[in-house]
Amino acid sequence: MFTKLNSFAAAAAMCTVLGIAPLSAAPDSHDDEDGLAFTMTVSAGAKTCLPNATAKVKVTNAGPVDIMEVTVQGLPPKTEFDFFVLQVPKAPFGVAWYQGDIETDKNGRGSQRFIGRFNIETFAVAPGSAPAPAVFSGPFPNATVNPSFNPIQMYHLGLWFNSPQDASAAGCAATVTPFNGEHNAGIQVLNTANFADDQGPLRKLNPSAPKK
Repeated sequence: MFTKLNSFAAAAAMCTVLGIAPLSAAPDSHDDEDGLAFTMTVSAGAKTCLPNATAKVKVTNAGPVDIMEVTVQGLPPKTEFDFFVLQVPKAPFGVAWYQGDIETDKNGRGSQRFIGRFNIETFAVAPGSAPAPAVFSGPFPNATVNPSFNPIQMYHLGLWFNSPQDASAAGCAATVTPFNGEHNAGIQVLNTANFADDQGPLRKLNPSAPKK
């Protein structure tokens, strides 16, 4: 999935996303020459405890991969969060993929770059059932076999507290969820519910479409 960029054009595309500006009011999404930019919104569960949480996302196609830059603010300082690609942005979430972590600084701001496939072709598939390793046995223990399913497109994003303790310290509910590497995360903080369930923002980026 992580293919080495091997062209000048790809390297130039990567450079365009290195600079991250402060967040400001903007439309939910817009296309530009490089790709797609959009915002995330605070989740229903975090509206009372983190009403000013915001995120700005920029996705750039770089040929064999896409580069996603995520910038957050209005979050608790020096706190770790877990970032996911989702089938739908809020419960029941559907299929979810753990993409990585974002850690905030002393001002409650953070940023991260993810490299993968983040466009109209983003999907998960399970052609058949197979044994799966049981590694973690906490509040959400590993399944030992997967269900089979046809390709499911995944166009939404979500951000979770890495721990219920961090959520509680921020005045949020201390609910335990499976959305971190050990499946003992806190509540969701940000998502892309500002887009319809079947019209997630990643669907808007189609590198194979004719250029306007």
